[in-house]
Amino acid sequence: MLEAVTSIPLLGEPSPLPDAVLQHEVEQFLYLEASLLDDRRFREWLGVVAEDISYTLDTNTLAQVRDRKKNLHPATTYIFKEDKYQLERRIARLETGIAWSEEPASRTRHFVSNIRILSIVENELELSCNYMVHRAAKERDHHTFIGTRRDRLRRVETASGWELFGRHLELDEFTLTTANISILL
Repeated sequence: MLEAVTSIPLLGEPSPLPDAVLQHEVEQFLYLEASLLDDRRFREWLGVVAEDISYTLDTNTLAQVRDRKKNLHPATTYIFKEDKYQLERRIARLETGIAWSEEPASRTRHFVSNIRILSIVENELELSCNYMVHRAAKERDHHTFIGTRRDRLRRVETASGWELFGRHLELDEFTLTTANISILL
């Protein structure tokens, strides 16, 4: 069980440094997860996903300077907001071989960087990181998704040591130039 209890620092306040061993464990978990997705080992990936997962991607918006100064932001909506059941259904669909957007199957490469542990409470932690996912589907169907995300991990007694119970993704692009997001980001 995690011992330390920290919180997200305020703006301008230095971020407490996490234990180097914990930082390494978390990074290794994220690299494992990326590898499982790249290798299309989706059922194994579901094994590191908690039953109470919240997996979301919001639309991104541009606010005018005058609106940002007033702390006004355009409304956003979800591109997807999924739970474990919906993720299982999505994977089951990919496994059928008749999901038109994934036939032939896309090749993906998931990269995570700038991994920062933001808070630790008992056996759960929240982290932020940047991600890049490159998707190569057909001869001219290549797309790269770049953004930031907040993940929530829970310590568990499994080989991976962690389970993912929250992922909130944000894309850097404001207009999606891909026909679909049929892969797992």
